[in-house]
Amino acid sequence: MRKSTQQIRNDIAKMQEQLKAAETRDAERIGRIALKAGLAEIEIDDADLQAAFEDVAKRFRGGKAGSHGKERGGANGGQTSANPAGEAASSAGEA
Repeated sequence: MRKSTQQIRNDIAKMQEQLKAAETRDAERIGRIALKAGLAEIEIDDADLQAAFEDVAKRFRGGKAGSHGKERGGANGGQTSANPAGEAASSAGEA
């Protein structure tokens, strides 16, 4: 059975609400991590912070599918001097 255009519009509206709620949850989670990492006390330009977040995102996307920083290990426990936990907070302000 085909859906009417109104049913499709209603479905889209529901999905947009779900997306907004998911983005809010993600932003809050990342923000909490950034606060714990002390990022709120660092004075840094938003553009520089976003660039650092993008570098961190590339780093973690380049790893094994489904891996987390903890699992990647290494001499520094999967951390770089770029402070991945704090840098993730940039998307919190953008969501």
